[in-house]
Amino acid sequence: MAKKIKLTRPELKRQRDALARFERYLPMLKLKQQQLQITLRDIELRHRQAQADVADAKRRFQPYEPLLGDRAGVDVRGLAKPSNVETSRMNIAGVSIPVLKNVEFPPAQYSLFSTPAWVDQAIERLRAISRLSAEADVLAQQHTLLTDELTKIIQRVNLFEKIKIPESREAIRIIRIRLGDEMTAAVGRAKMAKGRLQADNEQGGPAIEEPTEEVAT
Repeated sequence: MAKKIKLTRPELKRQRDALARFERYLPMLKLKQQQLQITLRDIELRHRQAQADVADAKRRFQPYEPLLGDRAGVDVRGLAKPSNVETSRMNIAGVSIPVLKNVEFPPAQYSLFSTPAWVDQAIERLRAISRLSAEADVLAQQHTLLTDELTKIIQRVNLFEKIKIPESREAIRIIRIRLGDEMTAAVGRAKMAKGRLQADNEQGGPAIEEPTEEVAT
């Protein structure tokens, strides 16, 4: 064992209490581990889908690439860049993670008469890319936070299963053996003392000399 234990009854109680705590807490850790693993698998699927959607949206925007710049007469990329990405918080297995609520963009203020007709659609498609990218980023943050927590939980599960619980059980075994030996030795001493006492009683006790009177001459 890692450290020397006291072979006493108080230590036996302490080890039993510790073992009870470990065995009570371990199922909760395993349940949390399972919940995190299930959630992470779902987030991984959603993140891959979001990345695929971003790639697809970018492909659909490619025809507009040559038209940007001075020909548009409008800062298309600037209008498609989010002015604010709003998130809320959600608790998953005790971990607070961000959740995407809304993606806001600057107002598209430009003349409809002096700009090409394709500008509106180009801005909308670029904004779609920004929304999907924001979703993918938030999902990546969720994955990172939950993965970190899962790593900690797995470490605790291994600590309890492979170290703490076996150590407590071994300590209890050793202490019980020692206390049993002490009890056996105490019983043996008691039997020996009782045997000596019985032997003395059967012999009538030690011989006692009676005083004799001296006759005067």
